[in-house]
Amino acid sequence: MGRDQFDSKAKRTAHFRSCNVSSYTTELLEIHADDPQMHVLFIPGNPGVVAFYKDFVESLYEFLEGHVSVTAIGHTSHTKKMDFIKQELENIEVPIILVGHSIGSYMAIDIFRRSLEKVTYCVGLYPFLEINPESKMQPIIQKIAASQVLSVAISLIIASLKFLPSWALRLIVTNSLGKSWSATALEATCSHLVQYHTIRNSLFMTMTEFQKLTETPDWAFMRENREKLAFLFGVDDHWAPLQMFEEISNQVPGIALSTESNHTHTFSCTEAGSSFVAKYVASLIKNQLLCSGH
Repeated sequence: MGRDQFDSKAKRTAHFRSCNVSSYTTELLEIHADDPQMHVLFIPGNPGVVAFYKDFVESLYEFLEGHVSVTAIGHTSHTKKMDFIKQELENIEVPIILVGHSIGSYMAIDIFRRSLEKVTYCVGLYPFLEINPESKMQPIIQKIAASQVLSVAISLIIASLKFLPSWALRLIVTNSLGKSWSATALEATCSHLVQYHTIRNSLFMTMTEFQKLTETPDWAFMRENREKLAFLFGVDDHWAPLQMFEEISNQVPGIALSTESNHTHTFSCTEAGSSFVAKYVASLIKNQLLCSGH
């Protein structure tokens, strides 16, 4: 079914909401269906700014024709995401589907492992599941994130940009990040990313990611739940390289794996990328709806 054939009721604007989780305030991005058949919990990649995913969340809701509620949870620790599920979603009677991007995919799988009775499916988008030894960029990023001096210096430099006039900041962001970025992504960068605490949190999260991802993925769990897992990879992505695609394929035969070559790891920063990935996720969820008899 094409997007032009959707009922207009399926078009809704995602709304931001602050939520207190275990004494920590985080930002949520939500669209609630009137009569939801499932609830999607989306876990973003680093830096965990849900504003970057507004186009994606709205497209996903639209592709699912308004039958599924969607919640994206902003930057918190992994433990607090578990607390969020207990606090916000425990009383939800419909099945929960986890969708993660980049390191969010790793978090989603771990949440899935701990919440098997509540979560029915898990999707990893351009998943960062293991350190890539062939990447030239990752060792550099790792050294920066591990250095408090460099982390503070970079955070201060980027945060200083917020003192520029808004037109000048937008011009710098547009020219440095590319004119192909959507208005949503540019606005999220100007409003959220040029903040000292956002960059510091991002670098701290990066440091912990590199420490955690030295561990081998839990292949046994994936094999036991292969019918409830799916992954999407790009063809030129050092965070989610094709060798990880091959490793998953070898370790977990029969798992749902897909590749695409038209979008980047930062898919949510373009309208085309957001729409493409939302359509991919929606197709998986529709299959789940059919299997569950909805």
